[in-house]
Amino acid sequence: MSTSARFKEIAPLLEGQAIEVPSWAYGNSGTRFKVFGSPGTPRTVEEKIADAATVHRFTGLAPSVALHIPWDLVDDFGALRRYAEDLGMAIGTINSNTFQDDDYKLGALTHTDPKIRQKAIDHHFECIDVMNATGSRDLKIWLAEGSNYPGQADIRGRQDRLAESLATIYDRLGDDQRLVLEYKFFEPAFYHTDVPDWGTSYVQVAALGERAVVCLDTGHHAPGTNIEFIVAQLLRLGKLGSFDFNSRFYADDDLIVGAADPFQLFRILFEVVRGGGFGPESDVAFMLDQCHNIEKKIPGQIRSVLNVQEMTARALLVDRAALTAAQEEGDVLLANEIFMDAFYTDVRADLAAWREERGLPANPMRAYLESGYQEQIEADRVGGTQAGWN
Repeated sequence: MSTSARFKEIAPLLEGQAIEVPSWAYGNSGTRFKVFGSPGTPRTVEEKIADAATVHRFTGLAPSVALHIPWDLVDDFGALRRYAEDLGMAIGTINSNTFQDDDYKLGALTHTDPKIRQKAIDHHFECIDVMNATGSRDLKIWLAEGSNYPGQADIRGRQDRLAESLATIYDRLGDDQRLVLEYKFFEPAFYHTDVPDWGTSYVQVAALGERAVVCLDTGHHAPGTNIEFIVAQLLRLGKLGSFDFNSRFYADDDLIVGAADPFQLFRILFEVVRGGGFGPESDVAFMLDQCHNIEKKIPGQIRSVLNVQEMTARALLVDRAALTAAQEEGDVLLANEIFMDAFYTDVRADLAAWREERGLPANPMRAYLESGYQEQIEADRVGGTQAGWN
């Protein structure tokens, strides 16, 4: 069967694919050493949403934008919701922030001082208020908590306090809302991190209830980690809530997804498809979490959502029946050949035709560059304070 014929079979499965973009990807970001400013950077959350809407307009893949609190605080979130909807966008995941306040130097939800823990809990209550005003489903929590030296902290006690704090937050959620707990194995805590891996996140959310799930950030693992195995396991357990897609060479690089290892992205998405994590019946949310340090923000997001779409299409092309037969027969090389055949299939021309059939530009990157939007925002967004890491 030709590539185009095979693509036509899986094309309907691509309908409705949604990849949430993060508001902070449109602001200035960088490393510990330098954050570079760039012309056209948004100065307000409304300008961030306008840029996110532009990504969706050219790709048809990004109908929602995640917010970060307090980076994206406004006086009226109901009005912000209406502003987004007028641009064809929805407000997506609400991300909390307990890593930029001096009170949280030694912990937030895990702190030994009950007043500081309550302050951190109250911040999450504020985030839930934002969710209620914007219609958001997910509250995502990433904690920069842990210790740098042996003996510095009571590791067991911190887990107990974390469980108690998360339970308090979880109890405040509405019936249609979820708590999504992210994990990261290091930084800025280097001896131990309170939520360093999928197992710790799973243990904590499993104790909370059905509406507590795990967020898997593809850049938050030690070198050599088999991320697709984690994906398969969490799907098997019914606890994979969302992805933060990015790419890394060394650590938490937050690069354009698929840039470092497109084969890894393919392997991950194959397990997502195989495990029921893709499609209209799935609750697994696809989101980007990236920081564009030197490249332009909007093209960086366009390239990212297109990379996810392309690898999703390739994953869908795997001949599952033939692969299963080869696996069950113990034919090692044939099974690998079937798998690799899908990965090496070039679907770019088919995706371009698929987009044109839906009134989208065949080449979204080129269409954006020719649209004049970048030049317009660079001319208009003069003065004020550029958005960035607050």
